[in-house]
Amino acid sequence: MSFADKLSSKVQELRGRVKRITGEVTEDRSLQAEGRAEEVKGNLKQAGEKIKDAFRGRGAGRPPR
Repeated sequence: MSFADKLSSKVQELRGRVKRITGEVTEDRSLQAEGRAEEVKGNLKQAGEKIKDAFRGRGAGRPPR
């Protein structure tokens, strides 16, 4: 995946974290849940990116081919 896709996943995770924390502060359970879901989606996308990179030989600790 491209750098833009990785950045997008990280932004989604951070946006979800902000929503979740805002929901906690304002005691808005629906905002907390929405933020948590968005945060998890971002994390899952990032995990998928890492797996793809590992199979392509670009994972941590392995030099590119």
